[in-house]
Amino acid sequence: MIMTSKQRAYLKSLAMKTEPILQLGKGGVTPENTASVDEALAARELIKISILQNCLEDPRQMAELLAERTRSQVVQVIGRKIVLYREGKNEKKKIILP
Repeated sequence: MIMTSKQRAYLKSLAMKTEPILQLGKGGVTPENTASVDEALAARELIKISILQNCLEDPRQMAELLAERTRSQVVQVIGRKIVLYREGKNEKKKIILP
């Protein structure tokens, strides 16, 4: 599913109020990190990830790689914060997009 700009803006507004639930360090994107992101997306749909100062990789590239590996979408990358979204399977917890 391709996200419209209106949907992306709505998800950005939701993400502003949330705290990062994962941190990526100098190891970059490892299979373990990818598994953690995948689990978090299964539980929440919308997650924020913080990239630590000791990580030398580009946050935008890390976001694209994580999105590709977890079949999610990059909502935004601001500085060292990544916001990812993947539509959930649980109808009760689903975020209703405009």
